[in-house]
Formats: sequence, structure tokens, C-alpha cells
Amino acid sequence: MENVVVGIDIGTSSVKAIAVNRQGEVVKVGKKELKIFHDQPGYSEQDPNDWVAAAKSCLKQINDYCQREKYVIKGISFTGQMHSLVLLGKNFEPLRKAILWNDTRSSKQCEQIREELGKYVLSNPVLEGFTLTKLLWVKENEPAIWDKAHVFMLPKDFVRYRLTGKVHMEYSDASSTLLLNPKTNDWSRKTGDIFGMKDLYPALVASTDRVGTLSDSIAEELGLSNKIEVFAGGGDNACGAVGAGVMNEDATLCSIGTSGVVLSCEAQEDKTMYHNIHMFKHAKKQMSYAMGVTLAAGDSLSWLQRTIFPDLSFPEIVDLASRSEPGSNGLLFAPYLSGERTPHGDASIRGSFIGLSGMHTQADIARAVLEGITYSLYDSISYLRQTGKSITEIISIGGGAQSQFWLQLQADIFNSTIKSLRNAEGPSMGAAMIAAYGLGWFNSLDECVQQFIEYGETYRPDEERHERYQQFYDVYRDIYQRTKGMTTRLLELARHSKIQS
Repeated sequence: MENVVVGIDIGTSSVKAIAVNRQGEVVKVGKKELKIFHDQPGYSEQDPNDWVAAAKSCLKQINDYCQREKYVIKGISFTGQMHSLVLLGKNFEPLRKAILWNDTRSSKQCEQIREELGKYVLSNPVLEGFTLTKLLWVKENEPAIWDKAHVFMLPKDFVRYRLTGKVHMEYSDASSTLLLNPKTNDWSRKTGDIFGMKDLYPALVASTDRVGTLSDSIAEELGLSNKIEVFAGGGDNACGAVGAGVMNEDATLCSIGTSGVVLSCEAQEDKTMYHNIHMFKHAKKQMSYAMGVTLAAGDSLSWLQRTIFPDLSFPEIVDLASRSEPGSNGLLFAPYLSGERTPHGDASIRGSFIGLSGMHTQADIARAVLEGITYSLYDSISYLRQTGKSITEIISIGGGAQSQFWLQLQADIFNSTIKSLRNAEGPSMGAAMIAAYGLGWFNSLDECVQQFIEYGETYRPDEERHERYQQFYDVYRDIYQRTKGMTTRLLELARHSKIQS
């Protein structure tokens, strides 16, 4: 019998779980798709009970395999989408659907917080994605639900509660709420009190803390042992960094999923960045990370496939893009399909093609979208470099790491060496590593990295191509200011048209 650990990732589009042995080999993957509700423009919600059902399904898939193949699950840890609000009543059942990280309804609440406390609160910019703004929206718009609220949680912490019966939130996720004081490592009740927050705060734990075992009822339902140890885990970006071995000062990660992330480790835990760079706790103790976010990174590619190339797969679209030239023959794409986080912090800005003419081909359009996504991530890298961070090597994971062409594109635009992972499992691997460390298989997370992580190919920037991309990027940076006013007017016209109809 061989021991394994399980990492469970509560994503936005699906729940994924992986079983990993002591050598870092993935022996089984379980996955279950999720439904997202968009009941109004700007709304993005999920049923928290769907996460639990999906996590159980993934665990059952893994356990059935493990029993057949003689593996034993010894530990479980969690990761998942950050910021998303789960509001629970006294019986610890959800009072409403979860308001997700990419929900933009709380612009008014953001303005209230900025007027009271400024543009940055507890080392982070005030943006619609963060949990405090969602709590205030519920307080102001759903008072009957607010009156019943007993505790708030984030997605992976809620699923962990349902599997263990223990209520906690860990630091890496808590630091993304606008309510954690990075200096004291405790809730900033002072901040909450300013806005009439009740005492909704769960107990705080570290990512690597053991928080219990599977409850008897869950163990019986899934055919698992009630002695399986459960560890807190971390937010998806923190665990993505662990799973990529990005855990030391200035180590940098680029992750392209639905959203896109540039993350660079930072030893100073209460440092305030600017240009809407976030500062969150890492899953590794005494380490934080500075992070920039592109809201519609892979989502822009999904839009391109859905609306323009429905008969092509993602690899075929990327291959098509490779047939165009750097700069897409003078075509630029701004990936602001869902607004933008870094550097603009604008929920109302929208995407655009600039320079489109009758001469442009499908290959130019495809390449412009890939370049636009990468330019947006380059925004974050540029601002991080301005703070003095040395970014000369970047680990790339996610959809952008599935293509040699896109990896080289990142190297050329970022002007940085890009390294891929030989087996990239993303945040779920980081969660599994936390469980492996928690069980005592390794003396440190860094030691676990040495065993679990194997790097793939390295891509080096071409100086001539970087200079060419830099010229197009300089034009790209003008798009936001020149289209912001037009976008605002268009949104107002669209809303007015819907009201009239």
C-alpha cells in the first residue's frame, strides 16, 4: 500500500482534485464542472453547495481509484478562488449564493470605502473584487439576509468546513478581503466597525496548520477513513506559487487561467504597492507576494473561440496566431472584457480592437488577442520592476504555458527568461504539497519543492523582437485613457436602451 495526499482546488469553472505520492507523482485526477449564475449585468454567483457536491465527487473518484490500485489517502488540503463571499447563518448554511471574485456590482461600495479610508486599505487597493465591498453590498441591498448573517467565509474554507465541521479561514485568503491587518496578522475590526460590520469573522489559521480530520458522516458517505488529516491550504494564487516552486524573494510567477496573474514574492509583509498591485500573504510563513491581475486573460481567448473561431480548438487558434507577425500587422487588442484590475482598477472599461482594417487576417486577429493578454500582464511586470524588484526569470503556468509559441511570446514581451513546468498541475499541486509537508513527509515546503517540482524548457527573450513589441506596447498603454470616456458613454447608452425596451 502506497500513501498519497490529495489537493482539492475550488475553481471558478470546475473543482479539481489530485492524488500525489511521496515522489510528487500524480496518480489520479478527479474533476467536476461548475455552474455560474449571471442573473444581471456585472453579477457572477455560484451555489456554495455545488462546490461541496463537486468536491465530494472528486474525492470519490480518487478514493475509488485508490482502493482498486492499493493507495491510501493520508492527508487532504485545499485551495480555490479568492475573494468570493460565502455568507452563513447560525446553522452555518449559506444564506444566499456566493458573490464571486469577478462580480462587479459593488462599485458604489468601493467609492464609500475610498471616501472614508483612501484608495488603499491594509496594503491593498480598494476594488470590486475584494470581499469587504461584497459584504457592504449585501448589508445595503439585502438587509434581511444581513440580519441573519453569522459568519463569512471564502470558497475553499467553506468546503473544508463542510468536510470537517471546523470553521476557519487561513491567512493567504484572509489577506484578500480588505479586512486582515498585515502587521498584526489579525482581523482589522477597526476597519470593519467603520462600515458597520458585525462580528462575522472566522478564526484564523496558517496555511500549513492541521485543522482536523474528515467528519464521521463525510468519511462514511465517501467510504474514507475518519483519520485522514486535513490541512488549511491557501488561496489559488498562493498555492499556485507553491506548486510552481515560487516561494523566495523576487521569485516570480505568471499564471494564465480565466484571469491572468503576475506574482512576485516579497519578504516585507505590510508593504503597500501602487498602480493596483495587490499585496497578499503567501502560503509559506513569513512570506508575502505582490500581484497584478488581468481579469480577462484566458477568458479573452475563450471569447475569441466562442464568437469568432467556434470550429477551432485552443491549440489551433494559437497555431493560427503564430502565422502572423510580431505586432499583428498593426492590430492591437485590449483585453478589458470584464473591466480591469491592474493597473487601472476600472470595472467599467471594456475591450477593443485598435487599428483593424480590411487587410487584417484571421491570424492577425488571433495573434492580437494573445499579444493583448500578454501586454496586460506586462503592465504588472513593468510596475513591479519600478518598485525595485528584479524580475529576470519567470515561471509560467496555466493556459499560457501549454504552447511553445505563447511561452516564447511571453519571454519576448516581458524581456525575461521564461521557465515552464514539466508537469503543471497548478494550485491543486500546491495544496497537495501543503498536505505532504503537514504530514511530516518533508522538513519544509522548500524541501518538498525539490522533490515534487521538475522544470521543463527554458525560453529566452529575443532582444530585437522585444524592442519591436515595446513599440507596440507603448501604443497599447494609450488605449485605456483614450477609450475610457467612450466606454462610459456606451455603457450608459446600452443601459438606457434596455430600460426603454
